[in-house]
Amino acid sequence: MIGLVDSHCHLDARRFDADREAVIARATESGVTQIVNPGVDLQSSRSAVELAQQHECMYAAVGIHPHDAKALDEDALAELRRLAASPRTVAIGEIGLDYYRDLSPRDVQRRAFEAQLELAAELGLPVIVHDRDAHDDVLAILRDWHSSHNTVHSALDGRTGVVHSFSGDATLAERVLELGFFIGVSGPVTYQNAGQLRKVVRAVPLERLLIETDAPYLTPHPHRGRRNEPAYVRWVAEAVAETRNLTVSQAGAHTSANARTLFGWSENLRLQDKEKHGRAF
Repeated sequence: MIGLVDSHCHLDARRFDADREAVIARATESGVTQIVNPGVDLQSSRSAVELAQQHECMYAAVGIHPHDAKALDEDALAELRRLAASPRTVAIGEIGLDYYRDLSPRDVQRRAFEAQLELAAELGLPVIVHDRDAHDDVLAILRDWHSSHNTVHSALDGRTGVVHSFSGDATLAERVLELGFFIGVSGPVTYQNAGQLRKVVRAVPLERLLIETDAPYLTPHPHRGRRNEPAYVRWVAEAVAETRNLTVSQAGAHTSANARTLFGWSENLRLQDKEKHGRAF
């Protein structure tokens, strides 16, 4: 059975309340070995950590999405710092900019993004970046952050993060890769009109690609129109494999190894370190 990692899935979402355990079971049965569940606000970040504590296959990320950027204050940052102390937390996210919906003012989004990037650097955690119709500003902020922390003694240690559900072109992908980021690919790569995204998948070095569902959103073909779930990451893996002229097993092996490298669970070194020093959630 192919071992796949769903590197971005919102299993805490209400749309899973009726059958969450069955969804996780289907994912495991279909060969998904790990799932990363990012928070989008304080409540979902708490839920992500709780789910990760309950299920061996799950890890959490904690953060405040640009839609809720106006809710980020010092108390919220302190809560994120506390949640990040859980040994099941592997990233700060989902953070970034969203100029499509603009549910928080853009200057507020930028300040919240910058503050959470600094939190990630402080804690030595990678980031999960949301970028929708905000490519230039996201790239500028990431460049400033990277230049501030790209030192020999940086806590990031080369694991900067991933731009999830990538929607830019190959030029933007190249700029993101220069900053040490991974590229996350989700359901749209399976769509007929995904020519630009498939071009990105061909151009990105295989060791820098991740696959994800972003469930319950962005359902891949042939399930489009239904609720997405982690088991469907198989379709993303198949599209990547076809685009790169690989077998699905090869695509799964590479992207799973990449996720383990980025999120730091390959040898459980970070978990052991936290447990050894008694850092509890």
